[in-house]
Amino acid sequence: MKLLVMETKLHLRDWPTLLFTIGLPAGLLLVLGMSIPDFTRQQDSGERIVDAYFPSSMALLALLTLSCSVLPAVLAAYRQQGVLRRMSTTPVHPARVLGAQLLINLAVGTVSTGILILAAWLAFGSTPPRQWAWFILVFLLGTAALLAIGLVIASLAPSAKSAPGIGSAVMFPLMFLGGVWVPREVMPEPLRVISDFSVAGPFAQALKDTWMGQPPQLMHLVVVAAGLVLFGGLAVRTFRWE
Repeated sequence: MKLLVMETKLHLRDWPTLLFTIGLPAGLLLVLGMSIPDFTRQQDSGERIVDAYFPSSMALLALLTLSCSVLPAVLAAYRQQGVLRRMSTTPVHPARVLGAQLLINLAVGTVSTGILILAAWLAFGSTPPRQWAWFILVFLLGTAALLAIGLVIASLAPSAKSAPGIGSAVMFPLMFLGGVWVPREVMPEPLRVISDFSVAGPFAQALKDTWMGQPPQLMHLVVVAAGLVLFGGLAVRTFRWE
């Protein structure tokens, strides 16, 4: 618990990164809502809602930023500075640092997604996700899979300076496959197939489905869970303390 509190304080001190991770997705959501005429639509019941594509895409953007940029940079810096090596000689195993970092990034991702839900509701009269149980399950499963990818990046990064570059090389293709730039519905069929078997694509689609009140497709859950197992296993096998 003391380690978690300490890591949280260090994370909060890096307020520009925290502001970027939480504020950018919410800001983009508001800009899109004000600039795109058909961003909102009228349902048969007369309820004005925000198209779930935009808030779910912004949630994916925040989680990818945490997983591919923030987490690898911190862990690579700790390894380069010898923090993990020194901790390995103490009763506090460095694996606890990993656990603390994962919990902190999960908390930040949860706050960012909560702000997106609140912003969509206050600014555009959107209803929150209608399948809350499914939404929470999809969110936790997908976030864990993305954080596992971040651990693999941290394992492969030779230095703290190279970690953000490697993370960006992974993050931007995943953003594209997740439909952040181009909706998956308008992707060519071969590209959509590739998206369906990436972690980001099924995760984004499952978030959108549960937001709109539909249960996630079983295939999407299977792909995301398989990504968690695959990248989690790679992280365990390849992570270096020094």
